[in-house]
Amino acid sequence: MPPMENELQQWIQSQLQKCSHIVHPSPVELTPLKGDAGFRQYFRINTQPALLAVYAPKTEGNSESACYFAKISEVLRDRGVPTPQIIACEEKKNFLLIEDFGGESFLDVLNDDSVDMLYSEALMVLSRLQQIPRSAVSLPDYDYSLLHEELSFFSDWFVDQLLGYQLTEDDRQLLKETFDFLVNKALEQPQVLVHRDYHSRNLIYREGEAPGVIDFQDAVWGPITYDVVSLLRDCYISWSPEQVKRWLVTYGNLMIELGVMSDSVTGPQWQCWFDTMGLQRHIKVLGIFSRLFLRDGKMCYLQDLPQVWSYTLSVARQYPETVAFAEWCQQRLLPIVKQQDWYQDLELTAEQKAGVCA
Repeated sequence: MPPMENELQQWIQSQLQKCSHIVHPSPVELTPLKGDAGFRQYFRINTQPALLAVYAPKTEGNSESACYFAKISEVLRDRGVPTPQIIACEEKKNFLLIEDFGGESFLDVLNDDSVDMLYSEALMVLSRLQQIPRSAVSLPDYDYSLLHEELSFFSDWFVDQLLGYQLTEDDRQLLKETFDFLVNKALEQPQVLVHRDYHSRNLIYREGEAPGVIDFQDAVWGPITYDVVSLLRDCYISWSPEQVKRWLVTYGNLMIELGVMSDSVTGPQWQCWFDTMGLQRHIKVLGIFSRLFLRDGKMCYLQDLPQVWSYTLSVARQYPETVAFAEWCQQRLLPIVKQQDWYQDLELTAEQKAGVCA
């Protein structure tokens, strides 16, 4: 067993001695699980009830705090958002011992028959999250600087490093104008608690219960449409425009009914916020998925680039302020994109779009 796992096992054993309600062998066994886009390592533990151990190594580029995660989880749980119960956390080593929701995500069970029910449950949980007052937890602001920093991933990692395209000064000016428009649209929206990755891989299916919510450690205070677009225009699975429109209208009406959003917000304005927020997110994700492949060696994220690219082009064509960006992508980048091994026809099947990162 590697030194870290041995140390983690010993820490878990010591914590379980304090938990009379948890049945466990001695020593406990740690079974490594598939990781996610971050630096975290997960282990399933042979206890009753089932628990997970999490290790977030503190390295360059990763400053995650186990106890910060635990604090946010507690706030969300207290407000009716089903997050894992925290059994123990160790700040110095960045160890966590948490409730295990199981290994079946929404992505594993979503299909044409289940999607309406599952999305209804997910949107109800999201509404609880977005009603949490700012005074309940201290979170960073999803401000002008952070929104622009994320958009720079597109230029640095997707355009430059993955595609090898060298931006001209005219290109950079076009991107600046486009990004300024998207950031301003984000900042004019009502600001709420934002999970920041509220999608099918971070919602755990629990039969007969509300979905379990995970991977919320990057939560911020930001635009009301960010999480709903993460769910409805998921990078890993897609639905018809008619379905997305119906869910979006229903959720917008719920936000007004709950007082989270003013009834002065019109339908077209809500749609515009949703579209432009999604465009910001998907431009950013093109860069993030490229970085996950190039820097972290996670090749599986390349298979999701065609879906994100498709979202980006289709939405950018719909607004006068972003149509020049769409045309630039079509003329300058698409010929290079088509040469990539990961490129696929954008009319993918639902099964292809739902491919799980191995």
